[in-house]
Amino acid sequence: MPMTRGIIIAGNESALLGAIETEAARRAEQYTLALIPDRLSGSTATPSAAALPGRIALDWNPGSPISARTLVIAAENRIEHIDEAILVCDPPLIHHTASDLRLSDVEMLVNDQIKGWFFLVKELTAIFKKRGEGTLALVYPEGSGKDDTSDFLGPAALAVFRSFTHSLLTTAAGEPYLTLGFTGSESGDEAGFAAFITKQLEEPGRRNNGKLYKYGKLGIFR
Repeated sequence: MPMTRGIIIAGNESALLGAIETEAARRAEQYTLALIPDRLSGSTATPSAAALPGRIALDWNPGSPISARTLVIAAENRIEHIDEAILVCDPPLIHHTASDLRLSDVEMLVNDQIKGWFFLVKELTAIFKKRGEGTLALVYPEGSGKDDTSDFLGPAALAVFRSFTHSLLTTAAGEPYLTLGFTGSESGDEAGFAAFITKQLEEPGRRNNGKLYKYGKLGIFR
């Protein structure tokens, strides 16, 4: 039976996010979902799956710090409190040559795929610190098709998120809430990766603040 817990999922529409959402629907009667808008030209984002039971979709304009605050407030209003925030960076492939790169895409990349994470983490960690508890989980693929040489926007966004995650993990020890990182190397095994994440989040008595879990051929280590 689903448990009473507050979960917010935010990130790029992808098979990975879909698998994580499926796990959330199993674990909670209701959860909130905020998707990064697919506004980059030529992107190959995974089409939206049918809404799962318990999903509460919330609007999010990642490039706006006001929207990040509004999103967190809206999530708390709908599910009462946020116990876990699962942020999923799995940007779509964008096929462009350098000469064909649109300036609007560069702006969207920075606003939606980079700045948005900083704004949202700021708001989430503020409420976790105030409450003295909570879990911030940052999820990203390692490789998984992101090495397409014709795509140089997606890997740039992923590299920033990876660096951001490592910085947050490094400074997590002194915080009253948990910060955990998850990365996976197995393309096509999103369900297994999502189940692995869930297992770590549900493990009782966790004291692994600041740990990076690696799933797949990468092994499991920090």
